[in-house]
Amino acid sequence: MSKQRSSKREYNSSGRQAQAKETRRRILEAARKLFVERGYAGATAEAIAAEAGVAAQTIYANFKNKKKILVSLINVSPTTGVDDSTPLDEQPRVQAVAQERDQRRQLEMFAQVVADNLEQVAEVFEIMVDAARIEPDLDRIIQKLNRQRLEHMTLAVQDIAANGPFREKVDKEYATDIVWTLTSGEVFLLLTRGRGWSKEKYAQWLADTLTKVLLR
Repeated sequence: MSKQRSSKREYNSSGRQAQAKETRRRILEAARKLFVERGYAGATAEAIAAEAGVAAQTIYANFKNKKKILVSLINVSPTTGVDDSTPLDEQPRVQAVAQERDQRRQLEMFAQVVADNLEQVAEVFEIMVDAARIEPDLDRIIQKLNRQRLEHMTLAVQDIAANGPFREKVDKEYATDIVWTLTSGEVFLLLTRGRGWSKEKYAQWLADTLTKVLLR
């Protein structure tokens, strides 16, 4: 009898966790939509709640305020739709890039990971920069994210360089600057939003360009 109760408790707990995760996913999805459509100031917590089909109190219970929703959107996983705090170098797709030994294939895999991530965060980061004008403490977060991105691109270049030399006169510092620039949200949005490129076309362009610029 006690085993049946235990199983029932585990089932109920699992069900509640799944429901909570789905609620969080819906809130983040709704917030992203409204932030893009209305900007940070125009997307109120109440509007996000209505779009997600939840009570306003659920927004505050999950995220405390609108600013924390925006920050959480930076860490949304493309596969789960909810925020994921797993360090970048521990994520399976990033580890696969680091472990690949063929440089050209490595750059193709890297470009696809970058494209998937930018599809999630490029517009959100742009909104965050705009929101920093009325939420001054967001500027500290922006600076931290910029430092982290440079660190990630530096590690990526090191992983690629470990599999073979770069072209003549291309050192790791120069390679890092090139990678850091081409993988910026600004470049991604210029090509996808400004020129109508698909994410896939951007990924192919990024892989082709990095191969030509970096490799022999």
